Amino acid sequence: MSAPKKRAASPFRQPKAVWAVAFACVISFMGIGLVDPILPALAENLDATPSQVSLLFSSYLIVTAVAMLFVGWVSSHIGAKRTLVAGLAVIVVFAALAGATDSINGIVGFRAGWGLGNALFIATSLAVIVASASGGFGGAIILYETALGLGIAVGPLLGGELGALSWRGPFFGVAVLMAVALVATLVFVPDLPKPERVTSPFAPLKALRHRGLLTMGIMALLYNWGFFTMLGYAPYPMELGAHELGLVFTAWGLLVAGFSVFFAPRLQARYGTAPVLYANLLGLGIVMAVIAAGVASPTTVIVAVVVSGAFIGINNTLTTQAVMLVSPVDRPVASSSYGFLRFIGGGLAPYVAGKLADATDLSVPFYLGAATFLLAIPVLASGHRLLARAEQSPGDGEPVSPTLTPVGAPAASGGAPVIVAVGAHERAAATVDTAARLARETGSPLEVVHVRQTAVVAGQAAETETEAAARQAVTAHLDRLTGLGVAAGGQILTSVGDHAAAGRALSRHAAEVHARTVAVGRSPRGPLAQFADGSFTTALTHTADCTVVLVDPEAEPRRLTAAALADLRTAAG
Repeated sequence: MSAPKKRAASPFRQPKAVWAVAFACVISFMGIGLVDPILPALAENLDATPSQVSLLFSSYLIVTAVAMLFVGWVSSHIGAKRTLVAGLAVIVVFAALAGATDSINGIVGFRAGWGLGNALFIATSLAVIVASASGGFGGAIILYETALGLGIAVGPLLGGELGALSWRGPFFGVAVLMAVALVATLVFVPDLPKPERVTSPFAPLKALRHRGLLTMGIMALLYNWGFFTMLGYAPYPMELGAHELGLVFTAWGLLVAGFSVFFAPRLQARYGTAPVLYANLLGLGIVMAVIAAGVASPTTVIVAVVVSGAFIGINNTLTTQAVMLVSPVDRPVASSSYGFLRFIGGGLAPYVAGKLADATDLSVPFYLGAATFLLAIPVLASGHRLLARAEQSPGDGEPVSPTLTPVGAPAASGGAPVIVAVGAHERAAATVDTAARLARETGSPLEVVHVRQTAVVAGQAAETETEAAARQAVTAHLDRLTGLGVAAGGQILTSVGDHAAAGRALSRHAAEVHARTVAVGRSPRGPLAQFADGSFTTALTHTADCTVVLVDPEAEPRRLTAAALADLRTAAG
């Protein structure tokens, strides 16, 4: 009797530690849109002008920006968990103080403290989730993305509901929920090892000397200028109550989340990162100009703001991936450099918009926001060749994604090789051994390709596996194959972003070495994870010139040629 087949892993079957941090992520990302529904109420109840109220964004984001330069240094000294806990504790304290104060200046000041906690939290949350996931890190990343989307979408809704009771409600609500997340993190998240190397506090600033990172950072600064101008000032011309504003920005948040997770990777795969960003920034410029021209019409502003969520979702995902593609420095350092510039843009925009609105009229800040979106296009174009080269081919020492790194001696020559692609999961060894039988039957050399992913979400990047661990996994495969009398070579395929990009990279490599067959195992990530960030196998099959074989140690190998897959899809209608 054959052994029962294992069900595909669900991204929601995670340890309590992952759930604790994911819950904290929901609350943290709520902070982006939580205060939007209460901006008019704050102005009315505290006798403040819109420009004074806008400083809630400025103080929060500028402190976040500056703190991003140092959180890597802090985390490398005290560890990721302690940094995360410190961030949560700071948010709890300053959110509660913001709710307890009676002046707009007090709220602005306490929001600055909130920004410090936010920086400590967001810079380490993705890394902690990845490190805490017991197998199937892909599912943990999907859970993180879900938490991000839920926080962005639910934040305005909760802010509207609590704000309808009192403008203090959203602040106290965050304090209570973050306190729950703090306790859960202390109880369920284990102590994590400190990084092997201590990060210099000046490393993020030094990294901006690299043209690619600086170009993408300036582009992100301009984009966030327009984004936070809209977020900080669009509620006023809508002329809605807190509850209705919450519903509008919830619809906006749902589009941000949906287009960020599900549509951005597919557009990137089809058209490339730079072309999609050009079109997206142009779309945002047009939407912002519509808001400026129709600022006297609440309906026009409401519709335009909701529609902008689709463009913002795409931009958030692709800009972060572009930063990681062109950055010749460690991912955490690149994240800090990029975060510094983008939050600076977001922090300055509401302040400048307020001054312009006071001196002229409310349409002028929106026209300036439209101009910054459009100005970001030539800035991005100045680094177009760097980005295109990073996506496609090596050159001039710039980083390439994905990259292939040989491990051990190459396989003996003797014809077209069989390539087997595996990841860091429990069925990898059995998949490699099954592929070895295929190579032996066809008299072909075998090449083991270990796929090592870098997760990129919400401006942050986390290595799902260290280079040393990936090299050790490949070496273990090669040693075992030597014991079985199979000569094989090894490669590490390092990829940034979605799994589909890695599949296309392996297809290119297979063509270069004239591979006879590429063998892959069943994905342990489950259908939801594959739908969200692309399927490695589907991308490989669609682009490979050779035969792709799905190997299952418990069943006969299945040929998955592109033509066969197309026939299956046609038959399925």
